[in-house]
Amino acid sequence: MAECIFCKILAGEIPSKKVYEDDLAYAFHDINPVAPTHILIIPRKHLSGIQEMTEEDRELVGHLFWVARKIAEDLGLSPLGDPTRGYRLVINAGPMAGQTVFHLHLHLLGGREMGWPPG
Repeated sequence: MAECIFCKILAGEIPSKKVYEDDLAYAFHDINPVAPTHILIIPRKHLSGIQEMTEEDRELVGHLFWVARKIAEDLGLSPLGDPTRGYRLVINAGPMAGQTVFHLHLHLLGGREMGWPPG
């Protein structure tokens, strides 16, 4: 997708601060963080959002969540064994939900207490 900023990041046309990468996913720091830790996890395959996901994408989307868990553990955000830690995972689906980049992405937010309800 020539106009997609995340596809341009994947192609190396736009720099990013990489956190993780493998054959299916890429993760990097958000340039406008809303928490002390704000990582974006994207599939290498272009999907405009979760709403475009098909049955064949089930494992890919599951992999994004696995990557999020791994990154959270690596960054010391995991609540396993420490209830004072934690993180939030967010996917926005469509403009009314706050989606501004139309390439599926998972936000990993941490480093501060999260309130509820969000938004």
